[in-house]
Amino acid sequence: MKKHICFILALLTLILAVSCGNPVNTPSETSEAETAKTAASAGEPTAAETATAPREITVADMIGRDVKVVPGSYKRVVCIGAGALRMYSYIGDAALLCGVEDIENTTLENRPKMFDAAPRPYVLAFGEIYKTLPSCGVGGPNAQTAEAEKILSCAPDIVISEYEDADKENALQAQLGVPVITLRSGADGVFGDLFKGTVTLLGQIFCREEKAAALISFIEREEAEIIRRTETVKEEEKPGVFICGLGNWGTASHLTTAQNYISFDVANVRNVVEDLAAGGIQKIDEEKFLSLGEKTDIIILDAAAVKNIKPLLKEDPTLFDHFTAKKNGKIYLEMAYNAYYTNYEIALANTWFVAKSVYPDLFADVDMTAKLNEITKAFLGAELADAVYACGASFGGYQKIDFDAFFT
Repeated sequence: MKKHICFILALLTLILAVSCGNPVNTPSETSEAETAKTAASAGEPTAAETATAPREITVADMIGRDVKVVPGSYKRVVCIGAGALRMYSYIGDAALLCGVEDIENTTLENRPKMFDAAPRPYVLAFGEIYKTLPSCGVGGPNAQTAEAEKILSCAPDIVISEYEDADKENALQAQLGVPVITLRSGADGVFGDLFKGTVTLLGQIFCREEKAAALISFIEREEAEIIRRTETVKEEEKPGVFICGLGNWGTASHLTTAQNYISFDVANVRNVVEDLAAGGIQKIDEEKFLSLGEKTDIIILDAAAVKNIKPLLKEDPTLFDHFTAKKNGKIYLEMAYNAYYTNYEIALANTWFVAKSVYPDLFADVDMTAKLNEITKAFLGAELADAVYACGASFGGYQKIDFDAFFT
C-alpha cells in the first residue's frame, strides 16, 4: 500500500511541475543550458551565436589586393575617390555612410563644383543624406590623394576606394586600421566584366548578393536586347556616326571623341572616327575633325560639350557646316555620362538612345523617358528621369536638336 501511495504522490508531483510550466530537463539538456549560461557569463559566443555570426574571410579587391573582411558586419562606411560613392550607392545602404567627400555635399560653399550642373543620379537619389554627413576629404578630379586624417575623423569601419595604387591603398589601410577595398570598372564601363566584378564584390562584403546579382542580370538583359534588335543590320546599311564632345576629367569640346565608344559597339553602329593611335576618349586635331564631315550621316552630341561649343560657334558659325548630318538635320543630344567618373546608368540609357537615333525603325517602341526611369529604378531604386533632365547640363533631356536654334 505504501508503495502505491508513493508512486501516486510522485506522479502527481510530476504532473504539477509540467502544468506549472517547469519542465523537467534531461541530463543532456541541463548540460547544454548550463554550458550556454557559463559561456554568456564569460562573454563568449554561444554555439547558436557562433553558427550565425559573421566570419572573417579574405577577398581580392579589384586591383588584386587581398583584404580581410567580415561580410555583413559593417556599420560605418566611407567612400573616397572618383566613382566610389556612386558604385557603393548601387549596392550598399546609404544609411551606413558616416562621411562623404565635399564634392558630394551640395550644401558646402567651398568645394569642387565643376560637376554641379551635370546629372549624377546617385546624388539626385541620396543627396539629402549626403548633406547631413561630415567631410572625409575634398574629392574631385584635382584631389588625387586620400585624406587620412579626415577619414579617421569619420570613424569608419570600412573604406571603399577608387584610388588604384596598391602601395598607397595598403599604406592607407595600415594607417586607418580598417579594411580599404579598391573598386575598378575598366574601359567597357557598365558592359564590362570589371564593372560586374565590382558590383559582385560589394554585394559580398555588404551581404547584398541578391541585389548585386539582380543588377547584373538587368544590365545583361538590356545589352542582349539592344544587340538582338541591331545584329541583323548589314554593314552597307549602316550610316556613319560621329560621337562628338565626350566629357573627360570635366572637360569636353567638339574635338573630344573616341574610336572605341562602347555604346556604338553594343548598338552595332559604324563609328566614323578611326585610325587613331590609341583608344579611349581623346582630342582629335582640327584636320581630322574637318575630314569627318562628308562621312558623317548622324552626329551624337554629348551634352558635356555644349557649354564649350557655344562660344566657338559665336566665333565661327560655320564650324559644323561641313557635316552631312547638319545639312540633313540629324544631330541628337545624349546625356553627359562622365561627371566625377562614369554615371553607369546614364551610359546604359545613352546606348538605348544611340540605337534609337541611328535605327529609329528598330526602336520605335522605345520611349527614352520611360527607359531612363526603368534603368535608374534598377540601379538606385528611384525613377529619376525628370530630375536628370532638370539638371542644367542636360538641356531638357534626350532629343533631336535643331542645331542653329539650339546654339542660338
